[in-house]
Amino acid sequence: MTQLALITGASRGLGTALAEALAPTHHIVAVARTTGALEELDDRIKALGGSATLAPMDITDPNAMATLCRGIHDRWGALNLWVHTAIHAAPLSPANFVAAKDWDKSVSINATATSVLIPYVAPLLGQTGRAVFFEDPRAGEKFFGAYGATKAAQMALARSWAAETVNTGPQVRILEPRPMATATRARFYPGENRDDLAKIRDEAARLLPEILAD
Repeated sequence: MTQLALITGASRGLGTALAEALAPTHHIVAVARTTGALEELDDRIKALGGSATLAPMDITDPNAMATLCRGIHDRWGALNLWVHTAIHAAPLSPANFVAAKDWDKSVSINATATSVLIPYVAPLLGQTGRAVFFEDPRAGEKFFGAYGATKAAQMALARSWAAETVNTGPQVRILEPRPMATATRARFYPGENRDDLAKIRDEAARLLPEILAD
């Protein structure tokens, strides 16, 4: 029986690469705001012989996320895997020059949306499902104030959830990808030699056994 994987942030970067990597064994519920990118992902998944359900939704909209999770429950009853890759990379800035709009967007996507999604998704995962988050430790680095602080908040939520569910499930895993040639990294390190970075699909393939291991 095909398993079900929810991927939040599925339209680009590691999210889309993991959606393709999981497609041979999972039906993919792909969540992102960009409809066109989701449709392109769907085409690639179909070319791999897989299937997907596209959910062009904004993870910062609690009502949309409630509708998403209720829809998963009503259609499938449960969820085997949640892979959370959605992230906002605010422009680098000294802490005393962080724009209010960049801070608010970082908090909304990186921290608040995660705090909303965990209680919505947890019942779908039950005792045997698995949630996966991805570390990017930038907190305290110069110019990474907005991103570093809100990514650290996301990881703190994930680590608390992981500690709380050791004996009860679901299993919560936190993985740290190698530096990859993503659009997010390009915003942080313009002009960097991307030949020295891991290819996104290669990194997805490397991480896949850790995601699926019992």
